[in-house]
Amino acid sequence: MTQFDLPGFDLPAFIRATLDEDLGLGLPGGGHDVTSESVIPADAMFTGVMDSRDAITVAGLPVAAAFFRALDPDMRIEVLVEEGARVPAGTDLMRLSGKARAMLTAERSALNTVQHLSGIATLTRQYVDAMQGNATLLDTRKTIPGLRHLEKYAVRMGGGQNHRMGLWDAAMIKDNHVAVAGGVTEAVRRAKDAGIKWIICEVDRVDQIEAALAGGTSHLLCDNMNPAQLREAVALVAGRVPIEASGGVRLDTIAEIAATGVTYVSVGRLTQSAPAADIGLDFSPL
Repeated sequence: MTQFDLPGFDLPAFIRATLDEDLGLGLPGGGHDVTSESVIPADAMFTGVMDSRDAITVAGLPVAAAFFRALDPDMRIEVLVEEGARVPAGTDLMRLSGKARAMLTAERSALNTVQHLSGIATLTRQYVDAMQGNATLLDTRKTIPGLRHLEKYAVRMGGGQNHRMGLWDAAMIKDNHVAVAGGVTEAVRRAKDAGIKWIICEVDRVDQIEAALAGGTSHLLCDNMNPAQLREAVALVAGRVPIEASGGVRLDTIAEIAATGVTYVSVGRLTQSAPAADIGLDFSPL
């Protein structure tokens, strides 16, 4: 298994904090798995198989492996499928062999992570497929606090791309910024004068587009425009900057939106409300 490394994401800290939460570290009586310690002998060994009960796009297996190894560094782990792979229901994803207590204690944290990330990757893949090769699918900042790097990683595994990672790597000028600045052109100009290289300007009317371009925007976000308006925007911009369609995009509408000629389509529900994948883990004594 290759090293799992996401810039800006501290995997060991995430593993420790998640396990500590489940173990109740720092709480009265907390800090240990009372069920496993009382029922399972300390020297008991298990073998286990993690498998998918649904057809899914896989994401998060290296993180799951890290949970198990945090409690049993000698655990033998065989990851059976690649990240981003599309697999049918009934596919074995990972085999484990090691200390029974460690497996049982880490089980829920590992499964929660793989179920959540594979759910995002699977939903992302459904949207990408529905776009039929038109435009590029983007995520948003609608992520669970503390999980942004993992959730955006899962989007990539599903075939999408990441929008800005946070408030630091691009300016996104929205209606409230425009209201304070006194206009679309002025708001964009201020960001450009500040030396910001990537400036996204949100417009909800076609007649705002030229004002955004005049200020020097590098990316137009067309918010809640219908397909006819998007086609008009594409024709008006004529390739001067990328155009992103956003707002109210659903699985049953994204094909028509993507076919308008926009560069990107962003979908908040990829990370905001993707259902968890049905993944299980079955153990046997050794």
